[in-house]
Amino acid sequence: MMTALLDRFRLTGRVAIVTGAGRGIGAGIALGFAEAGAKVVCAARTAAQIEAIAAEARERHEAEAIAVPCDVNEDEQLEQLVARAMERFGGVDILVNNAGGTMPSLALATSAEAFEAAFHFNTTAPFSLSQKVIPKMLERGDDGVIVNISSALAHFVEKGFVAYGTAKAALSHMTRLLAYELAPRVRINALAVGAVRTSSLEPFLAMGPEYEQRMVERHPLGRIGTVEDVAAAALYLASPASSWVTGKVFEIDGGTVASTWPLEIQVFPS
Repeated sequence: MMTALLDRFRLTGRVAIVTGAGRGIGAGIALGFAEAGAKVVCAARTAAQIEAIAAEARERHEAEAIAVPCDVNEDEQLEQLVARAMERFGGVDILVNNAGGTMPSLALATSAEAFEAAFHFNTTAPFSLSQKVIPKMLERGDDGVIVNISSALAHFVEKGFVAYGTAKAALSHMTRLLAYELAPRVRINALAVGAVRTSSLEPFLAMGPEYEQRMVERHPLGRIGTVEDVAAAALYLASPASSWVTGKVFEIDGGTVASTWPLEIQVFPS
């Protein structure tokens, strides 16, 4: 008998680690997973933020949720994150590699050290955490899931994003390569996310209403994204609803076909 379709989006009893879960997209995903029935491990550098999100998951959704302070750039802290999840919940079924980001910087002003730091934060750290989590998933069975949060700038072009865009492009292709290698036991997909209204974007929008309007006009769907838009897509990829999907990069970007960045950055002096 066919399972009720909406039931395939449930995560009842599944254990999920979400990095960067203290705010923005990560917080939205953690709360969305909690609503779907998952046991959630909220990880980020700021303890107060993840404690608040874990508390909200427990209070609003009656979910089991814990907060684990973690800087994903520190390998030892990644080890501790996995150990804490195992200690509290006895396993890991889902990993969302959401933590990442790099401030804009023109190519000629980006040092090799800054470039490598961007790559480590956005690509190497997710790879390292995946390496640590996958054996734990396999101990649970053959239905582990990883969702990587990539970016529209992995395939669009824009001035000032050579480090960030290159790192996210690597994350997107790493998703495909790992998915092929680990199928059918672990499914791995990514979301290439466009402009989403978060605390990271707000400072740029606050520069003036014309910047927000310019960004909105560049979206065929006529609005900037929300964390709920991304959380819904992440839930699909993490749940049995997408059990026949792996190695794919889903574009969650309001239908954009080019960069929506509203600032014109001058590369060379006039």
